[in-house]
Amino acid sequence: MSLDTSPDAGSGVRPRGGALSQPTLSVLRRIASSRPQPTVGERCDMCAEPIPATHQHVVDVDSRAMMCTCRPCYLLFTDSTAHLRYRSVPDRYLSFPSFELGQGQWDELEIPVGLAFFFANSQLGRVVAFYPGPAGATESELPLGAWDGVRAANPELETARPDTEALLIRAPGPERQVADCHLVPIDACYELVGQLRRVWRGFDGGQQARAQLAEFFDKVCSRSKDAPACLPDVTSGGRRP
Repeated sequence: MSLDTSPDAGSGVRPRGGALSQPTLSVLRRIASSRPQPTVGERCDMCAEPIPATHQHVVDVDSRAMMCTCRPCYLLFTDSTAHLRYRSVPDRYLSFPSFELGQGQWDELEIPVGLAFFFANSQLGRVVAFYPGPAGATESELPLGAWDGVRAANPELETARPDTEALLIRAPGPERQVADCHLVPIDACYELVGQLRRVWRGFDGGQQARAQLAEFFDKVCSRSKDAPACLPDVTSGGRRP
């Protein structure tokens, strides 16, 4: 004798060999409709709110991480004088028309390529330098005396804010007789390094990297304003802003 184990129609369980019951279908529909929608696009690294493709960044001073942020989170860390772990990256661009740096001074900096960016690392208490290459941004062991000489000849460079702004310098070369220097947001430097990494060939980057670099500097020049010049300080014999 066999037992009939088939459920009745109101149990909500799928009958053997039959279709799903109406109560079961209702439950499944509710589950499907309540599932969270997949994340589309970027989100703020601080509050997880959606952010547009073009957004601002905050630097984690301790880890050097660059964080994508929404506008409200960005505004929380704009005070450059506050002792905070996070600092908002400004969006100013400056050029230095009277910048002085000869080929011999560049060689003293011991940077193997003709481009580098320099910024004050508040955790280390000194200026650090990075240059692009096939592996991305490479830190240079910057000779302190050599950089002090560049800074002494160009006191207007002191306007750069620690951790968030960098001095992007192209050395003198076949394409230009004098060095080229701009103050830019630190995230722009990492963006440039990422672009160059994708196209870098050989030791000096190759033709495609040079074209990418020229296009980037065209954009920087179009956005840059001349930095305030340092005027002679007649009381001390030096120069003042």
